Amino acid sequence: MPNFVQKLLVQRSHLLTAACYRSFHQAVSHYRPSGPPKLSPYDVNCILRANEHTQDFAGGSVKCYDSNQLASNSPIEDSRTEGTCVHTSGLLLGIFDGHGGPACSQVISKRLMRYVAASLVPPDDLKVHILNGAQSHSFINCHNDKLEFVSEIKDIYERSFNLFANELLDTTLAGFQMHQVLENAFLRLDQDLSKEAVEHPSLRTMSVAMSGAVALVAHIDGPHLHISSVGDCSAVLGTVTDTGQWIAKKLTNEHNSDNVGEVRRLLNEHPATERDTVIRGERLLGQLAPLRAMGDFRYKWSREQLEQLVVPQFGEQVIAPYYLTPPYLSACPEITHHILTPRDKFLILASDGLWDTMSPMQTVHLVGEHMHGKAFLQPLKLPKHEITLGEISQMLSTRKAGLQKKPLDRNAATHLIRNSLGGTDYGVEHSKLSHMLSLPQDIVRLFRDDITITVVYFDSEYLRNCPT
Repeated sequence: MPNFVQKLLVQRSHLLTAACYRSFHQAVSHYRPSGPPKLSPYDVNCILRANEHTQDFAGGSVKCYDSNQLASNSPIEDSRTEGTCVHTSGLLLGIFDGHGGPACSQVISKRLMRYVAASLVPPDDLKVHILNGAQSHSFINCHNDKLEFVSEIKDIYERSFNLFANELLDTTLAGFQMHQVLENAFLRLDQDLSKEAVEHPSLRTMSVAMSGAVALVAHIDGPHLHISSVGDCSAVLGTVTDTGQWIAKKLTNEHNSDNVGEVRRLLNEHPATERDTVIRGERLLGQLAPLRAMGDFRYKWSREQLEQLVVPQFGEQVIAPYYLTPPYLSACPEITHHILTPRDKFLILASDGLWDTMSPMQTVHLVGEHMHGKAFLQPLKLPKHEITLGEISQMLSTRKAGLQKKPLDRNAATHLIRNSLGGTDYGVEHSKLSHMLSLPQDIVRLFRDDITITVVYFDSEYLRNCPT
């Protein structure tokens, strides 16, 4: 390995500022190994497609979605959940990017969707479901869910959910506000994570409490799209103009030190004497990059709680320097409401592993091209009405020209990951992609982060005719 990479590896072992990390990423991304590629195209495809999923829908504003993820950390710290609300008509999709381990990300990816789904059920109906013994998982039908909680903590989580659901019975439909529902679900789950670790201290509950995760949740019901976000995952809407040009509309803001409004909010919540210590080196208390997150109670609990519950198990270093007036970290989401139109073609939800290497406009162009090119992956179908040989010849000529533009991947999320890691000004370069996918586990995190993506396609005809 070249000396400059070795030096950068030493530098990266310390807590870097965001600016340093960007410079580091730019430097190492140009590094190429000597010799032939380590992975064949077949190997590359197997790796990229191992976790992809596609779900189709009949009716409604969503036609389908593609999702995929690629690990950098071992185990991966990203999580994703997509599910249809059982008792209401909405679709929920979430991206969760963990830090300090995968525990918090894995837990909230399942539980948060259940909290939101139950909150959308009218109180009278919810009461019937509870009386009939409904459990948390019965409120949402997940489409790509392969894991379940172990019995040790499942009962704890169910008790917390039942308390939450019973409190929802006191709400009234007249006062229903989607913003309030989403905010309440985020904050209540975060409170429950804290309460569970305090009242049922164990390796599992404390691992969730000491790790953290940023969260991005989309709720789609007819033309109504709500985006809730804490942290630095991003949602981008792909919209086409009258002239066929793509527009990338970002629906989220990153909650980090690059966000002036977010920094101002945080400083206003603490005494002026802490102005120079709340954010140091572009990080919260000099340690954490996101300024909003779920979990991470080492930045939320009082010093007394940390000394009593955490220090005996994790040591004094768990308390950050200048820890004077907690909480320093918020789980309150920023919420955006957008009314979908026929011009809105797709929504991209992704963890920051994608945005480290690609801009919103680049992703929209790639998905837009993929959306048009994917049509040529389907078998040619002749119309049912009578057709002339000349028309057939024209169809074949058009298809032949289009086949040159057909994408390698059917799944748009896979297409984005492929271009994110192997893209150049001249297309995807196999040697670059092979290199990025064959990096040793002990250094791969220095070159790329976990990447999790969900691409949601909208039904233009439905949106054209549905009432708002």
